[in-house]
Amino acid sequence: MDHQPQRVPARSDRLNSAARRALGGLLSLLDDPELRDLLVQVREGIGELWVDRGGQLQEVTKWKATPEAVYGFARDLIAAGGRHLDELHPCANVQLGDGIRVHAVLPPIAVSGAAVSIRVPRMTVPDFGELVDGGLCGAATADRLRREVKLRQNLLITGGTGSGKTTLLAALMDLVGKEERVVTIEDVAELRLKHPHIVALEARQANIEGSGEITVDRLLREALRMRPDRIVLGECRGAEIATLLAALNTGHDGGAGTLHASRLSDVPARLEALGALAGMEERALGRQVVSALHTIVHVERSAAGHRIAALGKLLMSPQGTLTIERTAL
Repeated sequence: MDHQPQRVPARSDRLNSAARRALGGLLSLLDDPELRDLLVQVREGIGELWVDRGGQLQEVTKWKATPEAVYGFARDLIAAGGRHLDELHPCANVQLGDGIRVHAVLPPIAVSGAAVSIRVPRMTVPDFGELVDGGLCGAATADRLRREVKLRQNLLITGGTGSGKTTLLAALMDLVGKEERVVTIEDVAELRLKHPHIVALEARQANIEGSGEITVDRLLREALRMRPDRIVLGECRGAEIATLLAALNTGHDGGAGTLHASRLSDVPARLEALGALAGMEERALGRQVVSALHTIVHVERSAAGHRIAALGKLLMSPQGTLTIERTAL
């Protein structure tokens, strides 16, 4: 008997009917295996389409739409993910299908007209070994990261937009032993872990009446009561940094998260900014950060792909300020 190769499900296969209707003629673009970003925006009264296939943004010049059509597209796509977008709530994020992330913003916040940003995941989820084989890092760095996951070190993955932070985070957490319970917390669910014992938590915005909001900080506090072996925070964006540091400093080791930072040297300032949102004084933040975070892994995206550009360790200077030093790759 001839065995046919197993078909890899297309991204569009995993979308609900509402999302498929909202995407309309753009649906087929999602199944391009090279696609990374799909952007729709209004400029000078005309809706434009731009795509990124792993290199740089390119305009699809034959595609045009009215501002009203882009507005409706933004509203319907966000609604397909279970959230709402209107004049009172002009910005929203949702996750669709298997890890497709949608952000939309309406006018007058978006001055020229509605704008929709769609980040799409790889067609297949790479494991850590596949990332290393693809040029993520050398063998010594890969062995070090495997060892740190096994030894329950706390990791912070940093990088710019599209640098591969979430992909690397998921791959590292899949190295966690099968007997351990992993609880993930995200503003919009993006992590696609293959680990057999995972509890995924996603924040919820307030409803039209202004009630029902569940913040990332609230989910972190709930996660501490769920008997987690590992706590994974999709991205540190605000005051939840205080709760995360408290958890990592009180026995919940082996955790991980991501932080947006363009350079490794920017990490201390980014952490201080988040600490300020939580009302933390810089010296107190620094002491907690140095104790809680064992290794900083900085990733970058280039034409050749995603790579680990630097490893770092956070330190307190003699003047009491938070600093970072590079460690050997």
